[in-house]
Amino acid sequence: MRTREVALVGTGGIAGVHAADIGRLAPRVRVTAAVDPDASRLGEFRERWSVPNTYTDLSTMLDTAPPDLVIVCTPPHRHAGIALACLGRGVHTWCEKPPALSLAELDAVAAAETPDARLITVSQHRFGSGAERLRRMAASGVLGPSMAALCLTLWHRPDSYFDLDWRGRWDTEGGGPTMGHGIHQMDLALSVLGPWREVTAVAARRARPTDTEDFSAALVTLDDGTVVTVVNSLLSPRETSHLRFDFANATVELTHLYGYGDDDWLLTPAEGHAEAVQAAWDAGPAGRPSGHAAQLTAILDALDDGRPPPVTAADARVTLELITAVYASAFTGAPVRRGEIGPRSPFYRRMDGAGAPWPPRRGPR
Repeated sequence: MRTREVALVGTGGIAGVHAADIGRLAPRVRVTAAVDPDASRLGEFRERWSVPNTYTDLSTMLDTAPPDLVIVCTPPHRHAGIALACLGRGVHTWCEKPPALSLAELDAVAAAETPDARLITVSQHRFGSGAERLRRMAASGVLGPSMAALCLTLWHRPDSYFDLDWRGRWDTEGGGPTMGHGIHQMDLALSVLGPWREVTAVAARRARPTDTEDFSAALVTLDDGTVVTVVNSLLSPRETSHLRFDFANATVELTHLYGYGDDDWLLTPAEGHAEAVQAAWDAGPAGRPSGHAAQLTAILDALDDGRPPPVTAADARVTLELITAVYASAFTGAPVRRGEIGPRSPFYRRMDGAGAPWPPRRGPR
């Protein structure tokens, strides 16, 4: 089995999470390089994770020692540019969420892909065994048709969280909890239930010192008619991430915060379906928590098999288009259908479109 070489671009907190996961997956993969313009932070990262090669410039790294995979761990406004640079050098690029600040950026990055250089988006909640089990059961029909769902990301971020200059801005973070936090729960829900059709939403800035929203809520109608209630908040002192899937034959619930294991799932069969539903649940995959290591394992498997690694640009676009539609509906007061936001829409290039309906507090970067 070939050992894959990985370079980390950005050496903040999330880069350490990736480095630790890569260490646990050795010898399938190893960190060979790190890139950060902050030489001091780069040096600390090199010492902490024993990185053999460090660079303050991305182009120098790509010229000197191009890896098999680049992991983008920078603030969001740098994601698309880094991805374009790496794809242009023929390197697969795994990007932290969101993969781009807009549909326009994501479409530009996707257009730069080749079979040997793919954009992959961090969507770690798709890869726990519980999510895989639920997707298999939904596809098999044992759960019956989908009826309704909840998708709640109720988190808390104090004002001090926004002390970092790039947080809370449309031009650098792309949005508030809808874009940067609830994206994971929404992505998982869509991976189970399928494509969405229409969104009606509200968004507000209730308390935080941001230009972006700190709360949003939406009713999302899927292609099969399922209505998903989505709430994204940074104002919730009792934090929880909760998904509830009501099928005709059972309710399946997931309650966690930043990652889940098998014990975080709850199955409640409907009367008359307990035996079949429970048997299918018990026969499903188990023992794999969600997380970056789970997705990285799937990426390595795909690379070894010559398949496109998950999650593809097309997969990521479905989720990013939903997020865009939430903002568009909230700021225009009208429902938004999938496919409606094209290059002529102001929301195609910025999540706030022509501007949020409240005055800025942080201003342009």
